[in-house]
Amino acid sequence: MVRGKTQMKRIENATSRQVTFSKRRNGLLKKAFELSVLCDAEVALIIFSPRGKLYEFSSCSINKTIERYQKKAKDLGISIKAIQENMQNMMKEDPLSLAKKIELLEVSKRRLLGDGLEPCCIDELQQLENQLERSLTRIRTRKNQLFREHIEKLKEEEKDLMEENTRLRFKCGLQPMDLSTTPERQQTADRDRESVEVETALFIGLPETRNTQKA
Repeated sequence: MVRGKTQMKRIENATSRQVTFSKRRNGLLKKAFELSVLCDAEVALIIFSPRGKLYEFSSCSINKTIERYQKKAKDLGISIKAIQENMQNMMKEDPLSLAKKIELLEVSKRRLLGDGLEPCCIDELQQLENQLERSLTRIRTRKNQLFREHIEKLKEEEKDLMEENTRLRFKCGLQPMDLSTTPERQQTADRDRESVEVETALFIGLPETRNTQKA
């Protein structure tokens, strides 16, 4: 029998409400205990019944957990407050000043792309060149790192394929592949080895008789 979905609203019947509270309270306390043990988490749980009775669970000292929470909340409040103050200061700046900053950023962006270099003096061009050189160095370093990682990955794949090849050759009765030879030479050697392994029939008699039978 499928259990019906419980509608999330206050239970009007007092007896049913008390029974549901007792069951779910015990389940919640059990889950809190399991969470603290399985995940090594610091858990504190406080429950007040409809009649004001206190139920609590703590993996250590509930007072220490509350103090830790208050300290964390205070630090978080300070961080949020600092961010809000910074945003307010930015909003208080002169719109003309903000527009000037945006314009300077746009000019710097165009110069990095090689446009709008006519007003630049030699020193500015030298600084721009140095900046681009540093950027190119970082880009090349990252590219070489990716190349090395890709090469290492290919080497690992090659090693796995060689082990699989050796296993299959052994299963088929072939000699292990000589890494010093090319694949074409290895294939030729395999064919030559197979041509030697032919069936022979025992024949007793004169050569003429054998030739007659073959004819």
